[in-house]
Amino acid sequence: MTRSTFTGIACGAAAGALWGLSLLAPELIGPFAPLQLASVRFVTYGVIALLLLAPKLKTLLPHLGAAEWWGLLGLSLMGNIIYYSLLSTAVQLCGVAMPSLIVGFIPVTVTLVGALRHDSTLHVRQLVPSMLLSAGGIVCIAWQNFHNASPQHQGGLWVQLAGLLMAACALLSWTGFVVKNANWLRRLDHITHNDWNLLTGLVTGALALLMLPLAFLLPQHLPATGWAHFLMVACGMGLLASVVANAFWNSMTRLLPLTMVGQMILFETLFSLFYGFLWEQRFPRPLEACAIVLAISGVISCVRAHGPAKHG
Repeated sequence: MTRSTFTGIACGAAAGALWGLSLLAPELIGPFAPLQLASVRFVTYGVIALLLLAPKLKTLLPHLGAAEWWGLLGLSLMGNIIYYSLLSTAVQLCGVAMPSLIVGFIPVTVTLVGALRHDSTLHVRQLVPSMLLSAGGIVCIAWQNFHNASPQHQGGLWVQLAGLLMAACALLSWTGFVVKNANWLRRLDHITHNDWNLLTGLVTGALALLMLPLAFLLPQHLPATGWAHFLMVACGMGLLASVVANAFWNSMTRLLPLTMVGQMILFETLFSLFYGFLWEQRFPRPLEACAIVLAISGVISCVRAHGPAKHG
């Protein structure tokens, strides 16, 4: 394993550790709605991005044309606003497990897209073992979820199906984000990965400002208490799961090929499961432990497929 590969994997793990908190956050905000959490989180992302970018804007703006701004708009929607709103709603409808398993398919979808690209150094068949291991882990979690549903999320078949649909749409949205973001980072060698992250945050924050009236003015009854706790969780997500985690992710995206980038998303699934176990104060069940082993094996298999001879 080369040094850049090791650094890329470490950055992917760090991003996953912080993103894993995002799946737990809807459980922590009590009576507040997912849209309210998402809007405050992303406004925070935008405000922090603006403060950090302010000294650099005069230097950066000449490098940003209409295509770049449209690209940032698409990334902000796919990777932040749409994705997290769908994911948060799915978590509140049916708990952490189902969204975790559906979003867990992202490594398979992104790896497949990366392998089918004309510039891929690997054939799809070389990545089949890692994708099968990843899918096996997801199947284990799916089986566990549908046979051991959490009592507070047993809302009937239609609620479960609605949560499933929301999570599936989140999967498609974030797959598009990962692929498009990787394309932009490879094209814009004159903009650092963190500046691109902050520019994405700037656009995301502007969009989130438009969400605030929808999130807080339309509901007839807003919670009377718990505002300090809600703001602490939402702003914490904006800093940790957006500003910091996305910086790690963009750094990793420039260090690893797209076929390996997909597998790094498994860290989010692993950490979200770990946080879920802590929240529920229990150890993994046998199928969950099997899923963790399979997911880690999938990452190892993917790294081996990208050995020094194929990626250096």
